[in-house]
Formats: sequence, C-alpha cells, structure tokens
Amino acid sequence: MCGIAGIINLNNIPAEEVVITSMTEAIAHRGPDGKGIFIDGNFALGHRRLAILDISEKGAQPMSSKQANWTIVFNGCIYNFKELKQELISKGHIFTSATDTEVIVEGLEAYGPKFFERLNGMFAIAAWNKNNRKLYLSRDRFGIKPLYYWHNNNVFIFASEIKAFIRHPAFKVDVDLSSLNEYFTFQNLFSFRTLFKGVAMIPPANTIEIDNKFQQVTHNSWWDYDFSETDETMSFDDAKDETLLLFKQAVKRQMVADVPIGSYLSGGMDSGAITAVGSAMIPRMATFTCGFDMSSVTGVEANYDERREAELMANAFKTEHYEQVINAGDLAWSLPKVVYHLEDLKVGMSYPNYYISRLASKFVKVCLQGTGGDELYGGYPWRYYRVFDALDQKQFFDQYYSFWQRLVLDNEKKQLFNVNVINKIDIDEPRNIFERVFTFNNKLKYNTPEQHINNSLYFEIKTFLPSLFLVGDKLSMANGLEERFPFMDNDLVSFAQKIPVKYKLGNLKAEIDKINENDSNKNKKTLSYRNFDDGKNVLRKAMSSFMPDSILNRKKQGFSAPDESWYRGENAAYVKELLLNKKNVSSEFINPDYVKRIVYEHIDEHINHRLLIWSLMNFEWWCRIFLNGEKID
Repeated sequence: MCGIAGIINLNNIPAEEVVITSMTEAIAHRGPDGKGIFIDGNFALGHRRLAILDISEKGAQPMSSKQANWTIVFNGCIYNFKELKQELISKGHIFTSATDTEVIVEGLEAYGPKFFERLNGMFAIAAWNKNNRKLYLSRDRFGIKPLYYWHNNNVFIFASEIKAFIRHPAFKVDVDLSSLNEYFTFQNLFSFRTLFKGVAMIPPANTIEIDNKFQQVTHNSWWDYDFSETDETMSFDDAKDETLLLFKQAVKRQMVADVPIGSYLSGGMDSGAITAVGSAMIPRMATFTCGFDMSSVTGVEANYDERREAELMANAFKTEHYEQVINAGDLAWSLPKVVYHLEDLKVGMSYPNYYISRLASKFVKVCLQGTGGDELYGGYPWRYYRVFDALDQKQFFDQYYSFWQRLVLDNEKKQLFNVNVINKIDIDEPRNIFERVFTFNNKLKYNTPEQHINNSLYFEIKTFLPSLFLVGDKLSMANGLEERFPFMDNDLVSFAQKIPVKYKLGNLKAEIDKINENDSNKNKKTLSYRNFDDGKNVLRKAMSSFMPDSILNRKKQGFSAPDESWYRGENAAYVKELLLNKKNVSSEFINPDYVKRIVYEHIDEHINHRLLIWSLMNFEWWCRIFLNGEKID
C-alpha cells in the first residue's frame, strides 16, 4: 500500500526532480515508511511507501527488473504473488526480495503488460519500458486502488491522489460543471471524470499506454463483471458449500503480511464472518468498531449503534477489541479533513470511516473489511424489487434511474444551480451516463425478473461499489492504514456471479408469483415499495456453521452516523453556519435560496434531506480547500 505519481513531458523536455519530488510529498501520508524517485529523460516516477511485505530496503520502490527493461511503482497488494513467483522462477527469473512488487516487475519482463490481467489483488501500477519508452498504467479489475491522470499538449501526469497534481506548475484547479451536475444527481460519479476539470480516473480493469506521440487516452478494458451466465443447474447446497470454501480461501490469501493485521467488526454478518475466519489464524486478532452517542437520536436511527453486536462477536471469537464512540460534535472537526483527503467526492456520510481507520492505525497496519458481500450476493433487495417487474429495457431504465437520483431530481436542477451553471450544463446528461453503464455490456437482457435483478447487481457493483472502495482507500490512507476486502477475490467473485439469483433472494419466487397472479394483457401490477430483508440468503447459510444466529438474521444495517437527528439537533447550528453564510464559496455554483429551503425543511419540517445536506457541506468545503486554497490542519 503506497502512493504513486509520475510525469511524461510530451515535448521531450527533461523531467525535473524538484517537481516529481513535490508531487510525491503531497501524498506522503499514503507512505510514511519510505520514498523514492526514478527519472529517465522526459519521464519521472515517484513513490511513497507503506511497508507491508518485506519491510526491508529490498522492497523499496521504484523497482526495476533484473534486466532493467522495466521500472515500476505500485500501490496495492497481490494475493497470488507466491504462485506467480514460482512460475517465474521456473522460467529462470531470480528474486532478491519477498515482495509482490518484484513479482510484478519480473512478470512484465516475462509477459509484458498482459501480465496485469493475471494478478489477483488490488493494484494501481505505473510501469515504464525503457526500450519502447512507453508508460503503462493499469488498475485492478474491481477498482479498489485509485489512479488519476491529467494532461495538456505538453505534459501527462498521474497520481494516486489529485492533490499531487496541484504541485505541478502546469495544473490549475477549476470545477468541471458537468461532473458537478452528475454528483448532485447521484451523490456519485458514474463516469470517470472528477470535480476537477480535466482530471479523470482510469477505469477498473483497464491498461492505458502513453508515449511521446500521445494525443488522447484510449481505454483497454480487459475484464468485466458478468452476472448474465448464471448456472441454473447448480443446487443450493453446491452454491452454499462452494461459497464457504472460496470465502475461507480468500480470507486466508488476504492475511499475507509482515506487519500486524486486524479487522473491522461492524456487528453485521460480512465483517463478522471475516473476523471469525481471520481470528482462527491470528490469536487475539485486533478488531475495531465505531459506535455513536445515541442520547439525542430518535426514529429509525436509534438502531444505528452496533457496539453491542460487535462486542458479542468479539467475545465469541476472542479478539482484542477496540471501540471508537462518535458524537455529534465530531462532524465539525473531521469534515474538512475528510474532504481534503477524499478530493473526489463520493457517496454518503463517510466521516465515521475516517475515525475508525484512525483508531485501527494505532494498532495495526492492515485491516480487513467486509465491503463487496452485498453487491455480490444481493444485500439490497429493496432496490432490486423496484425494477424486477419491468416489462422491457426502457421501463427498467425509467424505474431504476428514478431510484438512483439520490440527491436532486433533474426537474429541480434549475432551482439548485445558479444561472451561470445551468447555461453551461446539459441537465439530461446524467440520464445518458446512467444508461451507458448498462449499454456498455451487450450481454445484458431485459426480459425476466431474474435478468432485471442481475442487471441491478451489475449496475451497483460497477458504480456504487467502486465509490465505496475509493472512500475506504482515501480515508484509511489518510491514516497510513491498508484496507483489504476478502470478498473481492478473483475466484470468489467469479463463482458468486454464477449463482442463480433465486438463491441470493429468499423471497424471489413468492414475489414473482405476486406479479404473475396479476398479469393481464401483459400489464404487470407495480409492487409496493416496502422493506425487504431476504438478501444474501445463500451467503447467510454458508456462514451459519460459525456465525451466531442473532447476527445472521439481523436486519441489514449500513455504516452511517445518525445525522438526520444530529442535523436537527446538536449540529443544526454548524449546518446553518456552514451553508447559510453569505460568504459561502460554493454560492458561485449553488443557489443560496435553494440551500436555505433545504436546510429549514430538514430542521423545521422534518423532511429528511440528510444526504443532500451532507453533499452541500462537502462541496462547500471542497470549494474552500481546492478553489480558495484554505489550509487544513
């Protein structure tokens, strides 16, 4: 786990050591254990190291192959590196370290850039070939590790975080208004743009190639999710047994490290299962839970604190357990830091992630967590049942797009944005971006409830999940901590995609029957959008041999602070001070009258705008930090 950066001067001017050093220093928090640079004429690489495997100097980066044809910087961890290493040894390659980095660079020497496709792990890699003087940038198939790029006619730069670009003299910060429109539609970006004008992210499972003849980025996509080829001959017991086998294998693979490893323990099934398997390998494994002060919390949020369930599991698995309790006042202190480290604003209330990773970093360098189980095994049934009764592709798109407009509906954009923004954006563009997620994959069909649900799984794992990874990466690395995701193992993911949806959703047949009973003249009755709790059925059964029933059967609970209550109570003054201040920087883009209405509707009329208020506060701080240059302690 590290931070990487690099430069190619397209005009052939020699790369300057002072510039690449400054870019690398901007992301020093990602790698407090070491640093290095490599310069070859007009090309430069920079690296900050968080030492996890072979923590000696033998693992230092940038690292070159023995034949010196390839030099790389690498952020991440490869879980099948030992198997690949044995294969390369059999081909005559010599190794002097116990790192996965050396396996990558020797694998490039043996197989070229196609070697990226064989890696089982999380990675962002920059590889320089001195013979053809080309740079290859590649990201892992799931999009766990970030890698951004920016260019003009004279220079191409890349880095793990955008703040490194600010150190380059050619880069100037400006707002991408189309991305702003997209963000305030989805609370996310489904395209690979960012709020920084001209800055984009390399898509997952992509390798791009850059040289002095570069004119534009061409994506080379070498893998994609595929839920369309389920194995309907598979029995439920086969699905359950193979899931358990592959899950245990994945946890074991991701326990590799030469530093202490711990696990988050939320009180739910996914993190609990990881802890159960991991604690059998590491006696008194450290576990970490984030709880909330519930003294002023009401309504559904009264159940958000999961400390009791986590404590029960910690006791059952005999872990060394630590807890962080967040109160309402912790928002104001952490929010500027969270925005500074996130840069690329994504999804919901993430400041608890910052606190829990800060706690874990005091005891371990690697922390396992359960992200990915929901997306693979159908953990959000109330989302899928919104669209599984669609008649065709158009109806599917209409229903699902309506749901994923998480913040502001398209017909309200003229109230949200100032006139100068409205005149420069296409209000309909987010709908087109949304549909392209699906149309990118020509295997998707829209004829049956099962196909609609698998399409929903595909969409969420392509859009929502990578944003969760980005939040996890940025906020854990802000504290010098590596997060790993056992559910995102190549073998486990491949198998999970083949499991019939009827095994993932326990009530699927009953819900389909309700449609069929009311099917007349091909006009299907619309389902009432009620709560469902039948997701991840086969995964629950797979974990039943070592997980308490009280945890397996718990209602799905996301990791979120009770901000709906806090925005009306203890944090109301902070929300007003931040968003209703006449000197707001974001008022250049966002209509202050609209913001005022949203704030008072939430506080006085009890209309729940917590997601939108969070995003408005995030964007205000984004403007202060990245447009106005406000310093963050």
